[in-house]
Amino acid sequence: MYLTVNVVGIIVFLALGWLLSKDRKAIDWRAIGIMTFLNLFLAWFLTSFSVGRMLVEAAAAGFNALVQVSYQGIAFALPSMVNVKSMDFFVSVLLPILMIVPLFDILTYIGILPWIIKWIGRGLSFITRQPKFESFFAVEMMFLGNTEALAVSSLQLKQISAKRDLTLAMMSMSCVTASIIGSYTQMMPSQYILTAVPVNVINALIVTAMLNPNKVAPEEDVIATIGSSAQSEPELVEADGKKEPFFSFLGDSILGAGRLILIIAANVIAFVALAALVDKCLGLIHPWLSLEHLLGIVMFPFAWLMGLNVHDAFQFAQYMGEKLVTNEFVVMGKVTGKIATKAFNEHYRAVLTVFVTSFANFSTIGMIIGCFKGIVTKEKTDLISANVVYLLLSGILVSLLSAAMVGVFSW
Repeated sequence: MYLTVNVVGIIVFLALGWLLSKDRKAIDWRAIGIMTFLNLFLAWFLTSFSVGRMLVEAAAAGFNALVQVSYQGIAFALPSMVNVKSMDFFVSVLLPILMIVPLFDILTYIGILPWIIKWIGRGLSFITRQPKFESFFAVEMMFLGNTEALAVSSLQLKQISAKRDLTLAMMSMSCVTASIIGSYTQMMPSQYILTAVPVNVINALIVTAMLNPNKVAPEEDVIATIGSSAQSEPELVEADGKKEPFFSFLGDSILGAGRLILIIAANVIAFVALAALVDKCLGLIHPWLSLEHLLGIVMFPFAWLMGLNVHDAFQFAQYMGEKLVTNEFVVMGKVTGKIATKAFNEHYRAVLTVFVTSFANFSTIGMIIGCFKGIVTKEKTDLISANVVYLLLSGILVSLLSAAMVGVFSW
């Protein structure tokens, strides 16, 4: 029964994409069908095949190894906080970012990461029948993050239509960045974290192709790749067009990683405290009232469609709502203990982990709009700002679809 409900959930989420589309007649259903089949196969392969599980486990082991290496640097500066039985969130999850972000930036600097992104993007475009740049961007943001991917694609964002810019803004709600996956795997099941990342990429293409369909002429279907122009990689070049010296670049990368840690920590502290304040105020009205309960009521139908029983669905709905209002780190921090003690069954672990593995929340909207304001014209930014609901809707639908697709094969 629950498997049937889960399958129906996928159909319902796709139907919502059609129902809320800006132009239903322009939807390329052949492309939607190809991408849906591809993503279901990918979820099946990564969760149910021994080869797929081995690939995911190998990737997870790689990220965990990076985190363990980063602890050596942390232990040098803060030995009393590392060599302990239980490390706190800031040390075990956030401080490793100081090494992992510069590592990925180095791979970008020497050209390895751009090369990988380019060829995976081209292959994805060929298979999914989506425009080359949209496919390229979907892969790019998986490795670099949303605002970083937008920044290095600034030349293309200025050249394409405002409608396509809106598509990219909507896609940006659903990404993660490879440099913080190691942080996620310290709190949630790594096999589902690593499965969620590629599944999210294709679902971002599916959802935006339904909500905001675009027909791109062949002469417009081009890519300004990283490194093709000084304008397209502002963080790697100086004013005279020469590549920035390596150690200067590395220093900037490390400082950027430090700022990222402070941003994440500040957001987690502020959102948890604000949520507690809201709960205290609601409790004055009635002891049962809380932010989690209210969000659980709103999100319950979607949680139930994941193939969960009523009790688990209501609990899951609360986590869903809290993640959208706050961020993924808040929810991961709250459930990591239960995950570790296997308080949830395997299906619950799968759908919860996949759902929270993205940047889809209210604060991300502000980051995306702010990034576009610094790149494109006011007219384009105004169009994106006027479609904030579609940005949030895109992020929610991608998270729902990804969780439901992986959940079908995880019991």
